[in-house]
Amino acid sequence: MTEDQALSALLPLFANYYNINTDNVEEPFVAEAVFASHNEQYYLIKAAKVADINTSEYVYFARCDRLGEEDLIRYDKAAWERGVSHAKPGYDHRNTDVTLIIVAGKIDEGIGKKIRKMRHYKSWKFGFFGWSNYRLVAIGCSEGVAYFNHQGRSLRKLVGNIL
Repeated sequence: MTEDQALSALLPLFANYYNINTDNVEEPFVAEAVFASHNEQYYLIKAAKVADINTSEYVYFARCDRLGEEDLIRYDKAAWERGVSHAKPGYDHRNTDVTLIIVAGKIDEGIGKKIRKMRHYKSWKFGFFGWSNYRLVAIGCSEGVAYFNHQGRSLRKLVGNIL
C-alpha cells in the first residue's frame, strides 16, 4: 500500500463526524478534519440553564516518504500549536483535542519508541476552563506497521482496518 492509498482510505472514515478540508491546508499537512459539538442542559425550562458544553477536535494528516526524527518533531510541534490555538477556554469549554496522523512510506528505526513517549496535555484554570489531549499515530505503509502514543491507542481499530 502506498501513502496516497492509505490516506485516501483514512479520510472517508472521518467524513461522517468531521468536516474534512483537503484544499488550502497550511504546510506541513495535506489534510485536516474538524469536529465541533455544542450541548446545552436545562432544568425544566430554558431559562434555568445548567450547563453549556463545547467540545472540539482537530485532526491533522501528514504524508511523507520517510519519517525521521526531524520530521516527527516538526509535525508534532505544528499540530499541537495549531490545534491548541483554536481552543477558547471558558466556563462552557470542555475540551479541545488534537490528533496527528502521519502516513509515511517508511519509518526510521527507533522512531516508534519516540512516538510512544510523545505527550502533550494542557488544562486551563486547573481544568475548570477545559483541557486538551494529544493523540499521535504514525503509519508505515511499506512495513504495514503503525505506532501510537498513549492517547492514540484508541485509534488502533481504525488504523488496523486500513493496514
